[in-house]
Amino acid sequence: MKRQQFTALLFGWIIVLGLILLSSFILALLLRFSTFNEPALTWVTLVIGLISLFIGGLVAGAKSKAKGWVIGAFTGLGFTLFTFLVQYLGYQVGFSMEQIIHHTAYILVALFGGMVGVNIAGEHAEN
Repeated sequence: MKRQQFTALLFGWIIVLGLILLSSFILALLLRFSTFNEPALTWVTLVIGLISLFIGGLVAGAKSKAKGWVIGAFTGLGFTLFTFLVQYLGYQVGFSMEQIIHHTAYILVALFGGMVGVNIAGEHAEN
């Protein structure tokens, strides 16, 4: 992997991690200080994860300027691997079928974000 692509991948992972941490903090505040309930939290976290991974893939694709779908897929795979390792090594629990479906969607959305990011970066380079 070229240095530029690896740097783009790191940017994507940092963006995803930052967005997930920020949204987790905001959701924790909402749970503590509002009437927001936990059953609604499942759908909200899924949507936040999808948006975060799309943005991470978009940034990674824009930075790499080539092979956006590969960079986006690796962005999603890296997030999934990180999540799995934390869950498995920290709590000795593997992924459930629901989590497998969610993480498959995360990878696909990051892949799509990478493709969009390359095309956005390509448009700016031509102008």
